[in-house]
Amino acid sequence: MHPLDLLKVKFQVATEEPKGNVGQQIWLALKGIKHNEGWRGLYRGVGPNIAGNASSWGLYFLFYNDLKRRATNNGTGPPLSAGQYLLCSAQASAVTAVITNPIWVVKVRMFTSRADNPTAYRGLWDGFRTIYRSEGIRGLYRGTLLALVGVSNGAVQFMMYEEMKKWGFERKRRRMEREGKAYTASDDHLSNTSYTVMSGGSKLAALTLTYPYQVIRSRMQNTTPVTSTSQNSTIISTIKHTYRNEGPRGFYRGLGTNLVRVLPGTCVTFVCYENLAWLLKRAAARREERAEGSS
Repeated sequence: MHPLDLLKVKFQVATEEPKGNVGQQIWLALKGIKHNEGWRGLYRGVGPNIAGNASSWGLYFLFYNDLKRRATNNGTGPPLSAGQYLLCSAQASAVTAVITNPIWVVKVRMFTSRADNPTAYRGLWDGFRTIYRSEGIRGLYRGTLLALVGVSNGAVQFMMYEEMKKWGFERKRRRMEREGKAYTASDDHLSNTSYTVMSGGSKLAALTLTYPYQVIRSRMQNTTPVTSTSQNSTIISTIKHTYRNEGPRGFYRGLGTNLVRVLPGTCVTFVCYENLAWLLKRAAARREERAEGSS
């Protein structure tokens, strides 16, 4: 999905409206990059993108599950409410956003520059060094405040996802009771189709509600070097400049491309995560049963 992520950022920082519908915009943009920069141009910045996504998902699930475990007293307490899911998700998102922000700054700048540009970053570590030397630690954390605003995206998504999952488990439990079957830990799993619909629906709703912050963040992070005269040097100036020149539609640049990119990736991530978590849970339960049997 990397080439679509590349296009999303390019559309976000662009000031001119691309021609055609979403499909035509994506095709023409990909074709233009391939013609001007070759196949490698479509994968510019893939290193920072992989590092950012892998670390973000890994850290998020680590913090989120730990917070849920603590909130339910290691699973012995009552089920969490929608508000508690929202709070756990927001806290996990905030910590993850602060830790990974420098990676996203490098990613945005690599996405919006050509590899043959003499000032272009050669990779993630080169980007870190260059930004630190020219802008200091503040340059690496450019857009962090907006990343924290973006906590609402993950919080809304996971709150909706957990509520839909809870509804799915209750529906499955009732069906098994009607059939006279006992609900066991091995049944604590939904179909891949259910996980796909739930993760896609929750992501779609959350992204539509919170998308403008991504456009503002990309435009701020793309500003290099930061000068006092830059129109995108602060959150307020970026918002004013975008609204004055592009109107409300400017805050939704690249939304269609982002939906095409992010929905498949999100669904695959959640389906893989839920299946792996279930398999690990079953393996742990089997180990406990064998330990009890041997004792």
